[in-house]
Amino acid sequence: MRLILLTLLLLMNVEAKSLFSNDTQAQTSKYVDNLKDLIIATQKTRGLTNSYLNGNTAAMLLVYSSRDDMKKAIGNMESFSLAADPVINNRATSISQTLIKLNRKAFKRKPQEIFDAYTEQIDEILMLAQSVNKRTAKDLTPFGKEISATMMEVMLPMTEYTGRLRGFGAGLAAKGKATKKDLEKIASLSYQLKSLNQKLQKQMSTIATKYPDKLPANIQKELASLDMDVKAYASYAQKHFTKDPKNIDPDTYFERGTKLISTIIQVYNSANQAVLEDSKGWF
Repeated sequence: MRLILLTLLLLMNVEAKSLFSNDTQAQTSKYVDNLKDLIIATQKTRGLTNSYLNGNTAAMLLVYSSRDDMKKAIGNMESFSLAADPVINNRATSISQTLIKLNRKAFKRKPQEIFDAYTEQIDEILMLAQSVNKRTAKDLTPFGKEISATMMEVMLPMTEYTGRLRGFGAGLAAKGKATKKDLEKIASLSYQLKSLNQKLQKQMSTIATKYPDKLPANIQKELASLDMDVKAYASYAQKHFTKDPKNIDPDTYFERGTKLISTIIQVYNSANQAVLEDSKGWF
């Protein structure tokens, strides 16, 4: 009788937790967590370098600190089993080597040139994230597959558009002027960021409805906070750069963007923790 009851209980909870732990899902969760750290550190390096090259000399020491964060994230990524995958390894190695070269000559190149070079590598890291998601998807649980896709395809790109808006804007603030083309770029980046936020809110609502017991209770509050912060930062950038860039402090503007990225990462971390928890299983 006890055996029958135990079997019934396990069957009733099969949607909540698998019988066996999913090591691939756990390894993927840990790998992409450090990949996320690499993206954030590279975005910060790009923005601070752009601010420095446009005249904000106080940004130099922060650039070196962000470069150290990049090295740490790359080292951590190499310690996980996913690093042995030939496709993932080749892409990660190429990105690492290119970033090392960029860091060495960043202060010797023109602001827009180096900004674009870092942006190109961040795009490569985002592509690596999507490769990781696709190459491991077949081994993830249904929940793990859906939430991971949202993390890789929406949340991380959101940090990038925020990073571009933050870094490009900080450079304009350091110069104290903005052309019509600059203002159009600020407007475009703001639009892209707000569009991704709408997509995220919709997808997370669907996932929460489909898997009500999988996500942490505080994630709805984090998403609501993110929604407000995205709208506020995009509005601030468009309004103040159009009005007078000279009145924008580059460090304050940069910090506001950093806080928004931190809010996105809060949601990302909550989602990733749910993926890790979902991988544990009963045995």
